[in-house]
Order: sequence, then structure tokens, then C-alpha cells
Amino acid sequence: MVRRLCLIVAVLAGGWLVSQAYAETFKLANGETLTGEALVSSASDAGVQIKVGDGKYERIPWANFSQEDLKKFAKIQKLQPLVEPFIEVTQEEKIKKTEVNIKQPPRLELPASGSLLGALFSSGPGLLIMLLLYAANIYAGYEIAIFRARPPALVCGVSAVLPFAGPIIFLCMPTLIAPAAETWEPAPEAAPAAGGAEAVNPMAAEGAQHPTGLRLAGSGPSEAAAAGHIEGAEAKPSVPETITYQRGQYTFNRRFIETKFPGFFGVIRRDSDRDMVLIIKSARGEHIGQRISRIAANDLHLVVQRGHASEEVMIPFVEIKEIVVKHKDAK
Repeated sequence: MVRRLCLIVAVLAGGWLVSQAYAETFKLANGETLTGEALVSSASDAGVQIKVGDGKYERIPWANFSQEDLKKFAKIQKLQPLVEPFIEVTQEEKIKKTEVNIKQPPRLELPASGSLLGALFSSGPGLLIMLLLYAANIYAGYEIAIFRARPPALVCGVSAVLPFAGPIIFLCMPTLIAPAAETWEPAPEAAPAAGGAEAVNPMAAEGAQHPTGLRLAGSGPSEAAAAGHIEGAEAKPSVPETITYQRGQYTFNRRFIETKFPGFFGVIRRDSDRDMVLIIKSARGEHIGQRISRIAANDLHLVVQRGHASEEVMIPFVEIKEIVVKHKDAK
């Protein structure tokens, strides 16, 4: 009996110790304290229930807890979203939360500063550029040697030794003019000397006769006939040469027509082109006209004579085989 009584006392004492172990003291916002066990399962937006004794519970709103207790509740994962709006954040904590940690990005190291020529010769592309400039310098010396009539070998050699300065020196020098070659041919004035002596021959004058009745061979009827023949040749009117343009040798288009036949576009013809006619041979036949009335990008309009009236004929450029320009009296 005594043993059973001792066991009951031990159980009650253990329960009390366990309840005291889970019991906490909460400081309220109004300065009061509350001892009990917070029931996490009963937590909601309105607050949490505190077990203050056997069968006694009190619901405490979150706003009634002190900041220390609210921070303890925030450590519990289930209660953190419920108590976080009631926790006051100090200015230092705000600064700490909103602080931006600026990290400098990695930067490439700049090469050591040096001269431009050193940088050009230290890289492949720079070396290629320098070689091209050096070759252009020698070629410029060759061109200047031809322009100034200087020995190309001399100018190119100086340009190779003195880049850029050598070509400039020879370019500033005057052009070397070679002296005229001496010849043994007689002067042009000496040739007519014999003819001049013959021109003053008194026997060659018209009407001059030898006392015995003899005449010079050049003053007879044959000389007069030759002179008449020459005068007849000069009196014969000259006809301009006929010019023929064939497809294959020339490209017939608007630019060609406007460039080669500008005199055929005017209504009033000039004296030099007044008697010239334009003969166009095409796939549709041969057309003879004296004026081009219109021209487009692909064809032209030629004014041809049909009896006593004139008519416009449209001729495409692709059909033209040959164009002949000749005088109206030419055969």
C-alpha cells in the first residue's frame, strides 16, 4: 500500500516537473507577465492560446506580446509568417537588410604603355601593315621616277633607304628633260633652194621663147591639159564619207543614238547635216529618214517619207541590225 502511494506521488511530481519544464514566462506589452505553455497548434492570425494551468487556457493576441517574445515565436517555422508583421524593425536592421553589396566585375589588365611603332612591330597585323606601307613607298618611288624622268633604280633605292622621305625629295625635284638628238639632215629651208632657182628661170615664164623658136617642155599643151584636169578635180563637189554601224560592233540603245546622231533630233537641220540621211536596217525592213522625232528607253520613232507625205515609224532597239549615215547623193 505504501509502495503504491509512493508511486502515485512520484508520477504526479514528474508530471508537475514536466509541465514546469514546458512552461514559459511571457512579457506582455502592458508590462504584465504570463506563465504558461504556448500551444503552437492553436496559433492563428488572431493570436495563440497559452495553457496557464490544468484545463485553463488564455488566447493572447500577437500585438499584446513584447518584441522579445515575438522574436522567439519567429524562430518557429510555423509561427514566423504570423508574427513577422508585428515585429518592429529598427533603422539599423533596415539598413542592414537593404544594404547593397557592390562587387566589382573582373577587369582586363591594360598592357604596358609604349610607342606606336613598337606596338605595330610587336603584333602580327601591325607587322603586316608596316610591310604593306613599305612596299607602297617603293612603288610610289617607281611612279615618281617615271613622272620626273629619273632612273627608276635610283629612285626606288633611295625610297627603300629613306622611306616616305625619298619619294618626297624626288617629287619636289624638276622633271629631267633629255637633250634633243643631233642629226645630219639638212634644214627644211635648204630643200626649196633648187626649186627657187628654177622658179626664177626666165625661160619658164609665160610667153618667154627662145630666139630660135624653141620652147621648154613644161610650157607646152601637155602642161595646160594637166592644169585643166586639176581644176576639174577641184570643181567636183565632195560628198561626206558614209558611216556604217553594225550590231555586234556597237550596242544600240538610247545613249548610243543620242551620242552618235545628235543632228537628227532637230526640226531645223544644220548646214553640215542638212543633206545627210539615216538608214536603219531592222527585222521589219529598211527605213530611210531624215529626223528622229521621239526616243524612249527601248525604241525610237523615225520620220520617213512616203510619197508626198511623212510618216512616223517606231523601231525597237532590239530589232536594229545596222545603221548607215550617208549623203543623199552618195551611191
